[in-house]
Amino acid sequence: MPFKLRLEFPGAIYHALNRGNYRRWAFTDSRTKTAFQACLFETCARCQWLLHAFVVMSNHYHLTIETPLEKTPPTCR
Repeated sequence: MPFKLRLEFPGAIYHALNRGNYRRWAFTDSRTKTAFQACLFETCARCQWLLHAFVVMSNHYHLTIETPLEKTPPTCR
């Protein structure tokens, strides 16, 4: 069954998460967590997203992101 299309509107807030395959660790040490955070901050700046909260754990992460633009740029999907 396909996913429903995401509603997009200015000021929309999303809870995004991702887990490692088979509950394996996605972030094996502090360097991988730091690299992920740097990439996350760069993406938020490039896409003009507001990152309200995030947590990075060993095998998954959670993000709370606000999209102030009406449409998310295709390069940020």
